[in-house]
Amino acid sequence: MGIYAINYNLANHPMVTLKEIKLAAKRLKDVVYKTPVTYSYSLSELSGANVYLKLENLQRTGSFKIRGAYNKLYKINGTTRRVIAASAGNHAQGVALAAKLLGMKAKLIMPEGTPINKTVAVRHYGADVFLYGNTFDDSYGYARQLEKESGDLFIHAFDDPDVIAGQGTIGLEIIESLKNVEAVLVPIGGGGLISGVSTAIKEKNPRIKIIGVQSKNAPSMSISLKKGTVVETGSGQTIADGIAVKKVGILTFEMVKKYVDDIISVNDNEIEEALLLLTERKRIVVEGAGAVGLAGLFKRKNKFHKKNVLILISGGNIDINILAKIIERGLVKNGRFIRLIVELPDIPGSLGKLTSLLGSLKANIVQIFHDRFSRNLPIDRATVEISLETKSFEHQREVMILLRENGYNPKEKT
Repeated sequence: MGIYAINYNLANHPMVTLKEIKLAAKRLKDVVYKTPVTYSYSLSELSGANVYLKLENLQRTGSFKIRGAYNKLYKINGTTRRVIAASAGNHAQGVALAAKLLGMKAKLIMPEGTPINKTVAVRHYGADVFLYGNTFDDSYGYARQLEKESGDLFIHAFDDPDVIAGQGTIGLEIIESLKNVEAVLVPIGGGGLISGVSTAIKEKNPRIKIIGVQSKNAPSMSISLKKGTVVETGSGQTIADGIAVKKVGILTFEMVKKYVDDIISVNDNEIEEALLLLTERKRIVVEGAGAVGLAGLFKRKNKFHKKNVLILISGGNIDINILAKIIERGLVKNGRFIRLIVELPDIPGSLGKLTSLLGSLKANIVQIFHDRFSRNLPIDRATVEISLETKSFEHQREVMILLRENGYNPKEKT
C-alpha cells in the first residue's frame, strides 16, 4: 500500500456508523463551534441554484480538522499521552489544539516550505514542530519513522474511523440547519471529510445527493472508483493543497463508494475564480480546498438549477501572500486591473498631465513609479510604471485610446 493508507481489514474495522457520529457530536459539543449555514443571494443569482454555505472556515483552527482530531484523541486519552502526525497545515493545527485541550503532547512533522503562519499557529497550541523534507510525502515518511522510534501514536489525517466520525458531525449540523437541502458539495482529498459527512446525511435522508469535488491534479478518488480499487496517482501542483493527496484511504474509499453520488473535478483556474468570488462577493476568506465546492457548482450549473444546494466551505487557512496574488490575478483576468509603462517628457507638469488624463476616465491609480534616472533613457525623458484599477476590458481600451490620442505610447506590462 502507498504511504497514505492504513492497512485496514474491513471485516474487523467496519465502516463508520451514524451511531458513532452521534457519539462524536456529544464529545465535541463544548469543544467546537456549530458553524453557521448562510444563504447567499449573490451566488444563487449567479449560479441559478439556491446556494447555502456551511462555514467551517470559521471553525476553531480555521478548518474542520479539529473535529476528527479531538474525537480521535479523546478516545485514546488514557492509553497514551504522546501523539505524532504529519501535515502541511490544517490537520497539524487540529491535532495540536486537541492535544492541548486533553493535556497530551503532540509532535507535528511538516515540510520545510510550510508557510510561517501555519507553523506559528501549531506552536501556539503547545505542540512541537519539526520541519522535514520538501513535500508532505517526505514529512509523512519521517513521522512514521519517528513513531517506531519514540512509541508516539500516529494520528492519520483521514483513514481512521474516529477521525471520520468526528468529521461526520458536520453532516448532522447540516441536516439540523437546512431541512430542505437537496444536494451537498464536499471537497475530496483523502476522503475523511466526505466519508463522515455523507454517512451522517445519507443515513438520515438517502434522497439528498452527496457530490464530491476534487482537484483535477489530485484525482485518486475518482480514478479508484472507476478501477474498483484504491489507486495511487500523481499529485500535481494545485492551489487546493489541502486536498492534494496521491492515494485515498482504504476505509474512505469504501465509504465513498457506498454513499457518494458523483464526483466533479475542477482545475486551478476554476478554483481561483471561486475563491475570488467568495472573497469579493461574500467577504469570506477561504483556502483553495475550501473553494472547490463553489467551483464544482459553477462547472455543473445546469445540474443544480433551482435546487437547494449546500456548499461545504472546509477551511480558511490560506497564506496571505497567496491570497493577494490570487486577488490580483483575478482582477487582471476580469479587466479590473492593468499595469502600464508610459514614456513622457522629463519636464515640470508632465506627470500631472498624465494623471489628469487618467482621472478624466475615472481610472483609479493604485500605484505609480516615476523613473528619471535609468541609463537607457534619453536625458530629457522619464518613464512611469502605473497600476490602474479599471471597470472592464472596454474601460481599459478607452484608457489606451485616450493616451495615444495625447501623444503617449502606452505599453501593457504583463
